[in-house]
Amino acid sequence: MRRHFWRKATALLLSAVMTAGVFAGCGGSGGASGKGLKIMYSTTTLDDFRNLLLEGVKSAASSEGVTLDVMEECSTPDAQVAQIKQAASGGYDAVICLANDPTTALQLEAVAGDLPIVFVNSLPASEHLEADKYMYVGSQERDAGTYQAEYVYKKLGNPKELNALIFEGQPGHSGTIGRTEAVKDFFKDNGVNANFVFCDYANWSDTEAAERFEIFLKTNQSFDAVFCNNDTMATGIVKAMESHGFSTADIPVCGVDATAAGCQSIVDGGMQFTVYQSAKGQGEMSIKTAIALATKGTAKDVEGLSDDGTIVWVPFEPVDASNVKDYM
Repeated sequence: MRRHFWRKATALLLSAVMTAGVFAGCGGSGGASGKGLKIMYSTTTLDDFRNLLLEGVKSAASSEGVTLDVMEECSTPDAQVAQIKQAASGGYDAVICLANDPTTALQLEAVAGDLPIVFVNSLPASEHLEADKYMYVGSQERDAGTYQAEYVYKKLGNPKELNALIFEGQPGHSGTIGRTEAVKDFFKDNGVNANFVFCDYANWSDTEAAERFEIFLKTNQSFDAVFCNNDTMATGIVKAMESHGFSTADIPVCGVDATAAGCQSIVDGGMQFTVYQSAKGQGEMSIKTAIALATKGTAKDVEGLSDDGTIVWVPFEPVDASNVKDYM
């Protein structure tokens, strides 16, 4: 039942966006388990989903009685290292970190001292995670790509071969890697000769995706489906396809996140499919995990904990025209 609460609550949490250069304290009442704790939230540059995630973290902190300091967006890894170093000397009980670059996790851990870090949404390499100290909260990225591929496979009548485009997010991001690999693996595992005639990074951006699509058109190749690592890129592709006379009813475009714009695109007959990623859920579980580490020294009782104790999973959910209104 809670996942439906997360969906409905998300729409109510869009209004507050932090002011650049200023960090806001989000103290809460409510006598919850985090009362008296001080947690830093360090984030990279915000976008649609990351804003939702921020609001999810802030809402959960308030409900749990946590004092949350949301720091200025980090546009570089060095800026984030400086913030985590500040947390180590600033009386914080834990850090929640949306990494600017997940490959810098070891640096962030080195400057954190004894503070536990809960990474969120961008998964560091497994060797940089440690149960009850350096943990990750997010969704299983491969599931999103698998859901996309399953939808297209059925939509196109279980084809033996197809030509597809993939528009990837940020290089090195766990979502980019996991979602893309899962799409390719699904078709391979199901005996489909899938030709990925164009695959390029568009950095989560609708404008960059549209620009890459224009480049693809110059190759004069046909295509049967479009896979995008997020909804923002997918909506950009839909507009670009429509401007060139391509039918999104015949050529399915898939995204990830089930953002308001993505869901509306499905309703309007643009995108055909997305995958709900619960920003509210990831925010809530990040706070719960941080509280557990700060108060108990262990996350062993946190819901969704992986077998090795390093990751707290928040499930993805498939979304198409049949259920999209449940996510709006």
